Amino acid sequence: MPWTQGQSGNPKGRVRGSGKIDKLRAALTKELPEVLEALITQAKAGDTGAIKLILERTVPALRPVDAVAPLNLPAAGGLAEQGRAVLAALAGGQLPVNQAAGILQGLGNLAKLVELDELEKRIAALEGKQA
Repeated sequence: MPWTQGQSGNPKGRVRGSGKIDKLRAALTKELPEVLEALITQAKAGDTGAIKLILERTVPALRPVDAVAPLNLPAAGGLAEQGRAVLAALAGGQLPVNQAAGILQGLGNLAKLVELDELEKRIAALEGKQA
């Protein structure tokens, strides 16, 4: 009988919990309280690896906080001057790295848009001369 799409050749399928991973998890579940107690004992004794493992698994990692830091970018001088102002603010400790990177990425995107706008104007001017 040929296989038909959407119809299983084994409708009952594999019995849930019969795989290798499931068996391993079941075996570990029995020993888990003792393993955790040993890990905690090692951490209390100063084992930095045990401390790190416990903290990584129980305490969420810190994420950068986006504090709103007003930055006055110079209107004159163009995008390059504004980029220099962002780098100066970063170097002076006025902006965190993630905010400076975001602003610089935005300035780069703006530069691409300005470039496209200028190219469109040039093409329109050239087409107007040829007509």
